[in-house]
Amino acid sequence: MSEGIENPETKEPVTEAEDEQFSWLTRLLANALNLDHDGASHVQIWVDNLKTVAYALCIALFIRIFLYQPFNIPSGSMIPTLLVGDYLFVAKYEYGLSRHSFPFSPHIFEGRIMGSEPERGDVAVFKLPSDGRTDYIKRIIGLPGDRVQIRDGVLYINDKEVKRERLEDYVTKDRFGNAVTVRQFRETLPNGVTYVTHDLIDRGRADNTTTFVVPAGYFFAMGDNRDNSTDSRFPTVGYIPFENFVGKAEVIFFSTDGSSQLWKIWKWFSATRWERIFTGL
Repeated sequence: MSEGIENPETKEPVTEAEDEQFSWLTRLLANALNLDHDGASHVQIWVDNLKTVAYALCIALFIRIFLYQPFNIPSGSMIPTLLVGDYLFVAKYEYGLSRHSFPFSPHIFEGRIMGSEPERGDVAVFKLPSDGRTDYIKRIIGLPGDRVQIRDGVLYINDKEVKRERLEDYVTKDRFGNAVTVRQFRETLPNGVTYVTHDLIDRGRADNTTTFVVPAGYFFAMGDNRDNSTDSRFPTVGYIPFENFVGKAEVIFFSTDGSSQLWKIWKWFSATRWERIFTGL
């Protein structure tokens, strides 16, 4: 007979076979609460449920830290590549592990583990250098050692003009519902990565810049919506330390145009941008 759970009325211990069906945690709780065999059975059910939840949380945390993390797009700085209301998966393993891979960016170590540097043209999520907390998503334009400049709205990398092709105008609506025509260009970076940018206005505030020389260990990032993006061209963002990268944007898994509130279930279907789901980046 093992030292198991006692019946509180008879003080007789349960048999060894009965005792073995309970985990050590159940036996501990049952003895502490002076529970009989039936009470211990209910405790075992709760313990099993809690273990299942704990396992699920551990798996979810592992995926979030080491594999993929979902993000949503709240602003239009990456239009037309990313629209407000897009939901996407960011691959955490692409750039290795840093403290920003963990929730709340704890100061557990410096630098990156198994790090692989972002490539030119990547759409990447990073922590804003000035606060280390705010998530930004931009396109990587300049690598360490590069010279980056904007002249009359045209991008130059290492004193060479980036190929830019005019496309059909993009038509959208402003906040008042009026039609707005936006110029579109297809840029092709030196490594062959190609994407579409928007040019809202002539002689915008960052259409002519000084030459930025990207320091070692840092990167230069810009939004595809060039006249509506706060990025490395501005001191509020500046150069991005390698340590601050969270991951590489991989695929859009859901997109909504915002025309339906959460509780208006009957409008969910019409509000979904079905053509954007599973769009690679």
